[in-house]
Amino acid sequence: MASDLPMSPHLEQIYGEIRDLFRALSNGFQRLDKIKDSNRQSKQLEELAEKMRECKRLVKEFDRELKDGEARNSPEVNKQLNDEKQSMIKELNSYVALRKTYLNTLGNKKVELFDTGAGVSGEPTAEENVQMASSMSNQELVDAGMKRMDETDQAIERSKQVVHQTLEVGTQTAANLKGQTDQMGRVVDDLDTIHFSIKKASQLVKEIGRQVATDKCIMMFLFLIVCGVVAIIVVKIVNPNNKDIRDIPGLAPPAQSRRLLYLRNQEST
Repeated sequence: MASDLPMSPHLEQIYGEIRDLFRALSNGFQRLDKIKDSNRQSKQLEELAEKMRECKRLVKEFDRELKDGEARNSPEVNKQLNDEKQSMIKELNSYVALRKTYLNTLGNKKVELFDTGAGVSGEPTAEENVQMASSMSNQELVDAGMKRMDETDQAIERSKQVVHQTLEVGTQTAANLKGQTDQMGRVVDDLDTIHFSIKKASQLVKEIGRQVATDKCIMMFLFLIVCGVVAIIVVKIVNPNNKDIRDIPGLAPPAQSRRLLYLRNQEST
């Protein structure tokens, strides 16, 4: 039907992209029935949700282009284009309900992007959603579709904020770890410096100890020499007639010898 309607090139391009997304959603749900692993099913559902968000954006863009071109089209053409838009919204809502059914089957209890709101008891099945959509007027379907799309946008924005906060925390943690790593490197460098200083101090203490031992030996030798000289002087004074001990140069002879020498000198005179 849409191929027979007069559309602008841009509107026709948007319509073609929407139809491509619908075909991709149909094929994706068909492949989902063949997947047995729950993790792979969840991943496939996330990919389908991304396609639904893109389809929702294109439907909005299709609606804007349709409103901009209403003045150029006849009322009959505008009615047919609006009917086509509402048909696309119904089809999108059916995929949203089908995705919700798969999520309930997987037992996923977290708040989903396409939920109609909190506080509702009992999730409707896909068949009930289709029946409810068929009983609504076109305007009600448009309003319901736009409401779900707005809720999806809000949920996406909240997810983006959580991701942004997580990235900030990760960046701060990485900066703190880098600072601590640099501090540990400086501590290691300080320990190496202290170890080198201790080693040099130990070598200096050993050299000082050797010098002190050498000085003590010298002092001991000097003390022995002094003791020997004192002993010779004492022996010379006590026993001046001892010929085994030579006179010490500069040391005066005993007092008796000097008196005898004085008496001899008087007798000779």
